[in-house]
Amino acid sequence: MTAPTVPGPRLTEAQAPAAGAQHGSGGAAGRLRALDGLRLIAALMVALYHYGGRDGEIGQAWGRSPRHEFPHLSGAFAYGCLGVQIFFVISGFVICMSGWGRPLRSFFASRVARLYPAYWVAIALVTLVFALPWVTYKTVSPSDTLVNLTMLQQPVGATRVLGVCWTLWAELRFYALFALCVVLPGATRHRVVLFCAGWTLATVITTASHLEVLRVVFMPEYSAYFIGGIGLYLVHRFGHDALAWGIVAMSFLVGQHYAVAGLWHPPNPHYFSYRSAYVIIAVLALGYAAVALIALGKVRWANWSWLPFAGALTYPFYLVHEHLGWVVIGVLHRRLGLPSAAVFVMTIGVMLVLAWLMHRVVERRLTPALRRALAP
Repeated sequence: MTAPTVPGPRLTEAQAPAAGAQHGSGGAAGRLRALDGLRLIAALMVALYHYGGRDGEIGQAWGRSPRHEFPHLSGAFAYGCLGVQIFFVISGFVICMSGWGRPLRSFFASRVARLYPAYWVAIALVTLVFALPWVTYKTVSPSDTLVNLTMLQQPVGATRVLGVCWTLWAELRFYALFALCVVLPGATRHRVVLFCAGWTLATVITTASHLEVLRVVFMPEYSAYFIGGIGLYLVHRFGHDALAWGIVAMSFLVGQHYAVAGLWHPPNPHYFSYRSAYVIIAVLALGYAAVALIALGKVRWANWSWLPFAGALTYPFYLVHEHLGWVVIGVLHRRLGLPSAAVFVMTIGVMLVLAWLMHRVVERRLTPALRRALAP
């Protein structure tokens, strides 16, 4: 395997494809293995948040609030929700990389084949498990369950089967914008830069105008993270460039504002966690820095052969860990009486095993078949 190299002077469009292959740490396919590892870390951050950093249904699973189960850790777990923002930065990087030079039909097929097979199975698993008579959590209506299969349940107002699927709705809108503005006309550095600039401008105009239709299209709460990932891919592909770094810096400065505005609140006994604005900014900065180090080829040491496998588990793990985790925690902790720390670790382990089964049985078989069917 060829180790990633540090980008040198900015490359021309004609030189860029060869440079892009050179940067990759996954051989001919140019896979960045460290990015797979970072994806799994982000997913585990979200799991920490869902199991120990918030209240609600997870409190029902533990039998009381997680802040009582983990009095010294629940405050730290509350920052795990920022794994979603890091996911979005990674997504911006990966989608720009995978969509570069690809026809629209191929791009569409790859995204559908990547997202839907595991998602459909997760919907079925959660619905079936929640239908068991001894499970206290309730399934959604049959009609809403069927709508959930489209991944469009939020815009049509149906109840979600998976709590985490709100992030997939954000991903779908990002794919659509990127496909229409970049993939369809053909990706070039100039076009991608204009896309980032235009989306950033649309983000702030949307916030200022308070128009719901613009908010739905341009999603100002999350757009900066996708844009930041795209900017980091430009650095990866073309080397150090003031314009690309400007895109990254602007996205971070705007993104941290939305992260703090959405997650920080003043101390109040009615809230579960008291997140610090400084820690929110620091965690987000670490996420950006991690992707930047990967983009610059600074993580040659993280070229382990198992990282692509870890990355493959990330998506199915993310889909099933929350709702099915409630059931596993309830069985292990309240019914079997196992200690909280052991249950926490065991539940994550069970979800990783389930993710491995979904990847092996579902994704390995259905994803290539669906991709071929959509783009023969």
